Amino acid sequence: MICRIDSMYIIVDDLERATAFYEEFFEQKICNKSALGGYFDIDGFRFHLFAYKEVGEPHSYGSNCLPSLCFETLEELNRKIAGKELCFPLTKIGKNWVAEFVDSEGNHIEVYTKAE
Repeated sequence: MICRIDSMYIIVDDLERATAFYEEFFEQKICNKSALGGYFDIDGFRFHLFAYKEVGEPHSYGSNCLPSLCFETLEELNRKIAGKELCFPLTKIGKNWVAEFVDSEGNHIEVYTKAE
């Protein structure tokens, strides 16, 4: 069997607010934006924003899915989380530096980098 994960969706209450947040965070414009959402191409991985209210889907927020984004250096990671609400402070865990922040829609996003 050949299987690869090449995309994920996060739900958003306010697509415009989420788009602005992630355009600043990923330092790129959203692709294929519509009323339902759009995505960011992160080195071939599609990070989608889904405006679930547009299709009338019920959703509840939880902590069972945690997107994890890797950065090349601790300096870059620190720059990306500066000014963000941290729900897990920058901590060295094993061979990585790890933190979690809360995005504009209440989603928790993990960021990490290899410890030197």
